[in-house]
Amino acid sequence: MTVAVALCFLLGEEAGQSCVLLGRKKTGFGAGKVVGVGGKLEPGESDGDAACREMHEETGVCVRPADLERAGRIFFDFPAKPAWNMDTALFVARRWSGVPAESAEIAPSWHRVDRLPLGLMWQDAGHWLPLALSGDQPRLRVVMRPDNETVADVEDLDTGHRVAWEF
Repeated sequence: MTVAVALCFLLGEEAGQSCVLLGRKKTGFGAGKVVGVGGKLEPGESDGDAACREMHEETGVCVRPADLERAGRIFFDFPAKPAWNMDTALFVARRWSGVPAESAEIAPSWHRVDRLPLGLMWQDAGHWLPLALSGDQPRLRVVMRPDNETVADVEDLDTGHRVAWEF
């Protein structure tokens, strides 16, 4: 079983620097980690609609599906807990309305793209997030170790090659 997930990353500028909206997860899967805003698709919902809905539910920000740009796709395999396997659609948005606000699930904050808080994120984010934010649209399979926290392997699905990775 694989869970369909959509993540949305708002991209903006602050003092001439490119910034991205991330959030500290307060509850549920990944609690305590800094993550992209998003979640599971509801039955019959498109990944783009889910990205917009989740952004609004978690931060109060409204993004229109027409303002989403596809930014990649990551398949996460959790061999020790297959119920956590995910097919994750990545999106960026450069247009939205509203000001990000904390919710019961996420405490949003802006981060410079060249200074991502990778030490506070899932270990795999350092590989794919900079690519997704730069427009490279990664398509990867990330296999987690039995601890469900650290990365065992990363495969580029376009080339079929293992991705060089420092663990």
